[in-house]
Amino acid sequence: MKTKTYAGIPDEYAKLETSKIVLIPVPYDGTSTWQKGADKGPKAFLEASENMELYDIETDSEVYKNGIYLTEPVTLNATPEAMVDVVHQETKKYIKKNKFVTIIGGEHSVSIGTIRAFNEVFQNLTVLHIDAHADLRKSYEGSACNHACAVYEASQNTNLIQVGIRSMDVQEKSVMDFDKTYFAHEIVTDDTWMDSAIDQITKNVFITFDLDAFDPSILPSTGTPEPGGLFWYETLEFLKEVFKEKNVVGFDIVELCPNENEKSSDFLAAKLYYKMLSYKFQNQDEEENYDDTYEESNRLGNYLKFDEDDNY
Repeated sequence: MKTKTYAGIPDEYAKLETSKIVLIPVPYDGTSTWQKGADKGPKAFLEASENMELYDIETDSEVYKNGIYLTEPVTLNATPEAMVDVVHQETKKYIKKNKFVTIIGGEHSVSIGTIRAFNEVFQNLTVLHIDAHADLRKSYEGSACNHACAVYEASQNTNLIQVGIRSMDVQEKSVMDFDKTYFAHEIVTDDTWMDSAIDQITKNVFITFDLDAFDPSILPSTGTPEPGGLFWYETLEFLKEVFKEKNVVGFDIVELCPNENEKSSDFLAAKLYYKMLSYKFQNQDEEENYDDTYEESNRLGNYLKFDEDDNY
């Protein structure tokens, strides 16, 4: 039984019926291949969120007043394929309630399900993949739902833009679109990469953010840390422009692997989530609540393509 609200916000801002935002925790770590512990990420993220100031200085806003409904966690001790299917169904259910759906993992394989749901709902979708790793394997260790395959399906079915990549297998070169990939070693000397990436993003964009995109000097607690990553303010600068210029339809944050002796990573993840929400909602009316059913007038400017007869 869920007893807490997101970040300890008052119950009046945490009800499904009146919340604009839904947060789905997915504490899954079934396919990771080095450091285990991503299944503990959502709990550490939520605990850090409770110790975070809820006023955002930069946007002069308190985004939680738009309502943030924290769902029961998706816990499934089954195959990766079964997990992806459940995440897909849960994500799509809340999208069709006209919510701004967000997901906190868990390892990156959970994103296969979230991306699948958003791509089934939104027209001409871009997936903005911010990560240290390419994650473009068609299959790994006998499964297409491995964390190493997180965006392979997106590469085939969406407009995939990759940012921060600095680790990959040579076979992934055959799948990667190099014109839409912004490698970390190139970003560091290219002042135009943000504009270039944003120009290649279509109107509707889903962001999948693997926390190992950050340099391990600011976020060491992740399963597969890689040197040479992104830093805080350059990341926020990029995200702010994406939210300003495009229609971000949802996002997930994955691969927090908490360390009991290092809490700053947990807090960074919590702050990143809240920042992204603040950028999304800074110009929207806090008093305009969402209905519990989809209506044309409540679209948030999103362009949907789902079948109205689908049952979710």
